[in-house]
Amino acid sequence: MANEKTEDATPRKREKEKDKGNIAKSQDFASSLMLAIGVGAFYGLSPKIFEHLRGLLYNTFVSLNPKSIPSDNLISSLAPYALTLALILAPFFTILIIGAFLTKKLEVGNVFAKEALKPKFDKLKPSNALKALGQKLNPFAPKTLMELAKSLAKLAVVFMVGLNIILKRKDDLFGLLGANLDTSLAVLGSVVMEILLGVVVIMIIIGIIDKQYQTYEFNKSIKMSKQEVKDEWKNMEGDPQIKGKIRSIQMKFAQQKMMSAIPTADVVVTNPTHYAVALKYDQMTNPVPTVVAKGVDFVAFKIREVAKHNNIPIVENKPLARSLYKLVPINGIIPAELYVAVAEVLSYVYKSRGR
Repeated sequence: MANEKTEDATPRKREKEKDKGNIAKSQDFASSLMLAIGVGAFYGLSPKIFEHLRGLLYNTFVSLNPKSIPSDNLISSLAPYALTLALILAPFFTILIIGAFLTKKLEVGNVFAKEALKPKFDKLKPSNALKALGQKLNPFAPKTLMELAKSLAKLAVVFMVGLNIILKRKDDLFGLLGANLDTSLAVLGSVVMEILLGVVVIMIIIGIIDKQYQTYEFNKSIKMSKQEVKDEWKNMEGDPQIKGKIRSIQMKFAQQKMMSAIPTADVVVTNPTHYAVALKYDQMTNPVPTVVAKGVDFVAFKIREVAKHNNIPIVENKPLARSLYKLVPINGIIPAELYVAVAEVLSYVYKSRGR
């Protein structure tokens, strides 16, 4: 069928979808990375956190005298607690904010959805707003059921991981009966951290799987029909900007190829400043001299510069330089009416080089 979506989306189609904000995104992948960052931050900051908490508890239960607390100014008494809380939370949330930015960057890259920023007044209509709300709140919608199934599966997996670790460490936990506070806290802390690490690993695996699935679904949703691909190429070929870019690229490559041929030339004929034409005469390949490079103004300057760098003779001959530039294309042979003038130049060059 002509309208069957069988073709992968073209780069132009993907760019348009990106402008609309349509990209492959996985909430599970982002959440798993944020969970890993949070657990890593807690693990790295835990010595400082417990140090602050220990100092605060010591100050509360040992050094603080209830009689010295002013009843009319409780804020000053609570200030140390607020400061300790800020010292605990500030670095933790700073890491989370940086982590959220890097996670977003990793997941979607550099995306600036221009189309998504445009106001869509159709969505403000009561009928459209109610329809969108009904779709989101519909518990039997396929997408809602899929998300519910994924959430239940994640909860089941996380529960099994936690239960497995608790059962594995049950002897250590039973050994806490009658143990001192420091030992109990150390064992409980290690069990909790082991559970968190296990959950992080499982969530990252789930996130990677979901990321692959969301990418597959997104690529499937933006597939194109053969006719759409043909129409897009037709539009691109008719676009003046695209044509201009293609011509610019072609000219750039042609100029690079031309410049690379200058070191093989026998002589460069100049105007002396506005025109420059590089000639090559190889009797084995062509019985007539050919033009391997030519240019005016800046290009002429670059031709002379490359010629000087490669010790190619530069001969000033204004009429000949202009005639060669106007009459002979690059890689073209010189016309018969210029044989004598070119022969004189080549003869002069060969004599100066003792050939």
